[in-house]
Amino acid sequence: MNGLLLKLKRELEIRNFSPRTVKGYSYSVEKFLEYSKGNGLNENSVKSYIQLNLQSKNPSSVRSDLFALKFFFENVLKEKINLPNPKKNSSLPEILTIEEIRKLVGATSNIKHRLIIKFLYGCGLRVSEVVNIGKDDLNFEEGLIHIKLAKGKKDRFVKIPESAAEEIENFIKIDNGKYLFESNRGGKITTSTVQAILKNSAKKAGVKKRVHPHLLRHSFATHLLEAGTDLRIIQKLLGHSDIKTTQIYTHISQASIKNIKSPLDNL
Repeated sequence: MNGLLLKLKRELEIRNFSPRTVKGYSYSVEKFLEYSKGNGLNENSVKSYIQLNLQSKNPSSVRSDLFALKFFFENVLKEKINLPNPKKNSSLPEILTIEEIRKLVGATSNIKHRLIIKFLYGCGLRVSEVVNIGKDDLNFEEGLIHIKLAKGKKDRFVKIPESAAEEIENFIKIDNGKYLFESNRGGKITTSTVQAILKNSAKKAGVKKRVHPHLLRHSFATHLLEAGTDLRIIQKLLGHSDIKTTQIYTHISQASIKNIKSPLDNL
């Protein structure tokens, strides 16, 4: 089993997959190999494994397992397998209202923590992008942040929120280190720390929703769309390769529904 996992790791790394993807694929394949002992490594054993997983995991997680197993069979075992993708749940992600964002920021007195929240919401960044921002990545003259090697190993630029620019500049002066957000022990802050910061701030602010980093990214995109920003611009800001990924925010936004006048109101 270890030999197969090592081969998988090599195939992923020579294709320049991200460390996170290597770890995720390896975990999915390892769990399948444990399950398939005595059942053989074949299409039927994969389908039985997926069927079992669908009883306890959400379809998105199972789809991730399928991608990993398909890659494993085709690139390590050199076998083609036919695996249908489980249908996705059609539930929409929740977002925070502008007033909830205001409360979240207002309840956060620690300047570092407050700026982390402002970057997540004000720039629509992924949590992995926020923790990796270096001080040299900020260009105050142009008002831009250079996001380097983000998801899909792509670079992009996002705008520094004008309302936070002075606060960010002052913060940089008092905080030493390579990264914008350093941990107390040195080096960049961890994603789990950012998650804990948001949870704590939400509790202080009295926000009842489960507040996590990606929720602020969803809120950023939805609020931009409701303010009239073109979907292609939002796609570029978020770093989406496919416009279809960005189009989900047209479903989340309630602006068009709120502006409809019910026929009952004409009676």
